[in-house]
Amino acid sequence: MASDGDTRLVLTSVEGGVGILRLNRADKRNAMSADLARELHEAIEALDANPEVVAVVVTGSGGSFSAGADMNESLAAYERGDRGFNPSARAAARVAASPKPTIAAIEGPSYGAGALLACACDIRLVAPNARFRFPGAEYGLVVGAAALPTLVGPALAKELLYSARVVDAEEAVRIGLANRIVAADDLESEALTLARAIAQASPLALGWIKRVVNAAASGGDAAGLEVEADLMLRGGPDHVARFSAATNRITGRGGN
Repeated sequence: MASDGDTRLVLTSVEGGVGILRLNRADKRNAMSADLARELHEAIEALDANPEVVAVVVTGSGGSFSAGADMNESLAAYERGDRGFNPSARAAARVAASPKPTIAAIEGPSYGAGALLACACDIRLVAPNARFRFPGAEYGLVVGAAALPTLVGPALAKELLYSARVVDAEEAVRIGLANRIVAADDLESEALTLARAIAQASPLALGWIKRVVNAAASGGDAAGLEVEADLMLRGGPDHVARFSAATNRITGRGGN
C-alpha cells in the first residue's frame, strides 16, 4: 500500500526477486502527469539494472490503475505549442522495452495512457471492477493502435479504438486483453505469487522467451531468434546447472 505522506509518485520495492512498481497518485486516480511518467521511467530502468530482480509487478493505488493522461497538464502543453508532449507514451514504451517479465495488476479504470501502460506489460491480472478504454480517436489522437492488435486481433482492436467504448473485466479476459480475473482483495498477492514463481526460472531464458514471443506476435523472425537463443543457452553454465539439478531431482541420479 502507498505510505501516508509519501510524496513519490511511483513507489518501488523489491521482494524475493520481484520488483514492485506502484503508481502513487491516488487522489488523481493515478493520472499520468509528466512527473509520474518520469518517475516510472526511472523506476523501471533501476529495476532492469538490478540483477536481484527477475520479474516486475506494476500496479496502482486507491482503487485505480490509471485513469489516463493528466488532461489539464496535457492541454496546457498543447496550448503553449508543445505538440510533442506525450510523457506517458514514452514511459509505457520503456516498460514494454524491459527485458524482464512484467505483470500488471489492474483494479478500477485503465483508460488511455493507463490502458497503454497495461498493454505494455506481458501479463494482465484484473479485479472484477477493472475496465479498459482507448479514447484516443474521441480526442483526435491515436493511442494503443500499435499494441492492441497483438493482444485482441486487428478487427476487434479497430472496434475498440474507433468506438472508445469501455471494456469490462469479463470481456477483457474473453478477448485476450487480460489473462484472468482475481478478487480485488487477492489481486496484488496473486500477482506477486505469479511473479515469484516466474522469478524461479532462468533470467537468461526468460529474457530470450520474451524476445521470441514478442517477435512472433509482431511478425518478426521468431524462429530465427529461437534458434539463436538455443545456441546461446544450451550447454552454458546456467542451463547445465539447472538441468543437472532437475535431472537429479527427477531421476534420482547422484542419490544414495
